[in-house]
Amino acid sequence: MATLAAAFGSSHSVMLSSTLDDWLHGFSESDLRMPYFDRGGQRISYQDLLASAPANARDYITQERIAERWRIVQDAMARMTQEIAQAKLDVLVIVGDDQHELFTDELMPAVGVYYGEAIRNAARPDTQENWYRTAQLRRLEEGGDVHYPCHRALALHLIEGLVEREFDVAALSALKPGQYEGHAYSFIHRWYLQPAALPIVPVFLNTYNPPNPPLPRRCIKLGAALKELIADYPESLRVGLLASGGLSHFIVDEELDRSVLDALKKKDNAFLSRLDPRRLKAGSSEIRNWLVVAGAVDELELTWVSYTPAYRTPALSGTGLCFARWS
Repeated sequence: MATLAAAFGSSHSVMLSSTLDDWLHGFSESDLRMPYFDRGGQRISYQDLLASAPANARDYITQERIAERWRIVQDAMARMTQEIAQAKLDVLVIVGDDQHELFTDELMPAVGVYYGEAIRNAARPDTQENWYRTAQLRRLEEGGDVHYPCHRALALHLIEGLVEREFDVAALSALKPGQYEGHAYSFIHRWYLQPAALPIVPVFLNTYNPPNPPLPRRCIKLGAALKELIADYPESLRVGLLASGGLSHFIVDEELDRSVLDALKKKDNAFLSRLDPRRLKAGSSEIRNWLVVAGAVDELELTWVSYTPAYRTPALSGTGLCFARWS
């Protein structure tokens, strides 16, 4: 029988593939165009956000504090690589979100599972574009396409079992020509799974795109179902589960992030189930991926967390960058 041997959570923000110079200088320009929402889920502008910032907001974004946060995050990513390797997994189930990479608004499943034998990440194009696009493209491959191994048998087992448990699952057997795995998966491959050929099962959760993101309580139930199905899989496998994305962004919401982390430590899934979806907008919506993991890890303990509120402009925009392991 398979066992859920470990679980993980990792941000995959473009901040993580950006340089220190980008952190110090780039985001003050790029954040002028990011989507922002207030706590009631209403769209607001950068200027609205700036007007509501505390009087001491600039104290959060001195060069020294930004550089310190950048170093903490680099260390956390290095440790995450070690934590995954030390778990000695046979397969990693990655719960991530798709941002119009494989799906469009014409067809946007709430939940999907990929069951191909391999999944492609594309070669990185030569580009002279701006620093932001350069940082995004670091999730792609140097030197040519790479086809990463997937665990087809476990994926099919998960699809069939989720359907039996009344989840409506989109099943993907292959990618269309020109498509490649989205950012939630390519980041994990590029930063944490090199050079190991660890098979994955990509699970897609529509966190971002209205009108059908799953409710928080549904995410918890999905995680519980994944745990049951992993335990029911007949082959002896050490399986890992990883939430890709989050935490809050593009407004750093420390209150939300720390309440989620506290509930994860306490295994308070009742609290997590009651999270207000209006606070899970834009990048903060990726917290849903962590809720799926929360539903699966009742027999594991949260053994390591690194949380960095990465403020980057006077409006206190940025990302709550978080990394975690359960074992």
